[in-house]
Amino acid sequence: MSADPATTLPIYVLDSFAMLSYLENEAGVERVKVILKTAAQKNATVYITLISLGEVLYITEREQGLALAQKVLSAIEQLPVTLLEASKERILAAAHIKAQYPIAYADAFVVAAAQEYGGTVVTGDPEFVAVEKVVAVEWLPKT
Repeated sequence: MSADPATTLPIYVLDSFAMLSYLENEAGVERVKVILKTAAQKNATVYITLISLGEVLYITEREQGLALAQKVLSAIEQLPVTLLEASKERILAAAHIKAQYPIAYADAFVVAAAQEYGGTVVTGDPEFVAVEKVVAVEWLPKT
């Protein structure tokens, strides 16, 4: 499935770095807020893979406990984002990307989703430098 060529709305795929920036009010939070506000106004489409959601939750639980991770899940479910399942097609696409580029397997799902929907990856994770030739990347500030 790819983006509808008649649609001119921007499409973003947030990785765990972008989502954590937003949730923890870190560098990049303002840009993620703008993207989410634009999506809430139906002027953009925002995706997050369930794999990235899992990363956000395990990092939150490890650093701040299960109770906060559960609150984070509830908060994310209220955001104007579409959660993307790990379908067989997406798993195969991510495996192909992982085989070709030195990125984490979870990040390969983000790249696969961006390719599938013709979207831009939003991140601050330097691993994505390796895939800039095959997918658009919007870099969040680090400070």
